[in-house]
This record gives sequence, structure tokens and C-alpha cells, in this order.
Amino acid sequence: MLIVISPAKRLDWDTRTTEMTTPRFLDEANSLARTMRGRTLKELKGLMDLSDDLARLNRDRYRDFADAPTQDDLRPAALAFAGDTYQGLEATTLDPEELDWAQDHLAILSGLYGVLRPLDGIQPYRLEMGSRLKTRRGKNLYEYWGATPAKALKEQADAVGTDTLINCASQEYFGAVDTKKLGLTVITPTFLEEKNGKAKIVSFFAKKARGSMARFVITRRLTDPEGIKDFDLGGYQYDAEASTPDAPVFWRAAE
Repeated sequence: MLIVISPAKRLDWDTRTTEMTTPRFLDEANSLARTMRGRTLKELKGLMDLSDDLARLNRDRYRDFADAPTQDDLRPAALAFAGDTYQGLEATTLDPEELDWAQDHLAILSGLYGVLRPLDGIQPYRLEMGSRLKTRRGKNLYEYWGATPAKALKEQADAVGTDTLINCASQEYFGAVDTKKLGLTVITPTFLEEKNGKAKIVSFFAKKARGSMARFVITRRLTDPEGIKDFDLGGYQYDAEASTPDAPVFWRAAE
């Protein structure tokens, strides 16, 4: 199976490694970075709804973004992202063999880089997929990337011999994937918190659970989608009655 997750706004730049790969769409990322470099502080604030401090931080990031970065400029994507999903993934605790398996079976959708593998070296950035950044290719990033994410995921799935994708990305990011051109069976889990007999999605916990599901698949080397029904990290359990084949539901008692 192939698993896909979203990136994170928050970054952890403390982790270093020399074992990094090159993002597949580096030229496209460099082009976007140059476009971002031309935006004013005010434009950056409006584009991504940033505070003054965050706008300045990201202005400086794009000012320093290098077309040919050194190893010191880079961090492996799965270790650099530090948001809720990555608290569940806990990539820093995966052993080398697990990271190698993840490199082939886990994909990270990215507004700047398109599609990343866990060990792809990235520079610090912030650019949400939903940003209305105008380029020569269109009025937003969905138009910029077009069919590229779908084609890249299909190629990755073909390389590992699977016809199934476990979608643990947000709607914002998976919206960049043209499912008609993807040509894969897409399974999208839902994670619920139950309290007083009522179950609902809580954003923070759902994001973390998506990362935990990716970790579950990686550490168990799952190749059959039936295997995700055994997902129990964080106290979740599969709800057979509420589930469908392409939309499995997991719930746990609210914290």
C-alpha cells in the first residue's frame, strides 16, 4: 500500500542527517520559491493569513532559499515537519529499516515541493496548498501542480506493486490529487472521539491519528488494506458498523 499525509506548518530544524534524497520536483519548487521571494511582506501576510512576525520569518526564508542548497541547508522532510500529524508519525523513532520502507511507501503532499518522500531534503518554508498564489500556470497552487501529484503517486504505487492508497492527508492537500488520473483505490480513514455517547472529529486528535496510522502501516509493513482494521495506536478501535470499504471509521473514548 501507499500512504499519503499532509506536511506541517511547524518545523523542527534540530535533526540532522547526511542520508537525504533529492525531491522529484525540485525545479518546480525553486520556481515557486522565486515567485514567493518577489512578494512583499504585506502580500505574504494576506496570502497565508500570517502575523507580522511569521510574515517576516517566511520572507527571510524565501530570501535565503537556494536553488542549489548545501547539506547544511536541508533536513529530511519526515523529520523536519513537526505538526500534529508528525507527533503521531514519530519519524525520529523509526529505525533505519523502517525509514527505508517508508521511503518507498509514504508520500507527503506539499504546496512547495508537490510530492515528497520521507528522506527528501527540504529547505525551511511555509506554503499551504490552498494558497491563492498566482503563477504562469494559474491562479492557485492546485492549477500550478495540475496532474503532477496524481501521476507521481501512481508511479510510486506502481513501483511498489500496489493499487491501493491510504489517504491520511487533509482535504486541502488531497484536493491537489486528481483521483480520476490517479488510478488507485483510495481508502480514507476517519478518526472520532466519543464522549457521552456522541462521536465527533476533533481536529488535533484526528491529525495526530493520521500520523499514527501512517506509522502503524510502516512499522508493520502492511500491504493488505484489511490490515489497517487492526489499528489500535492511541486507543482507537475499528468500528465495523460505521465503516465502508473506502471509508473505515475508528473511534476511542475522548480524553
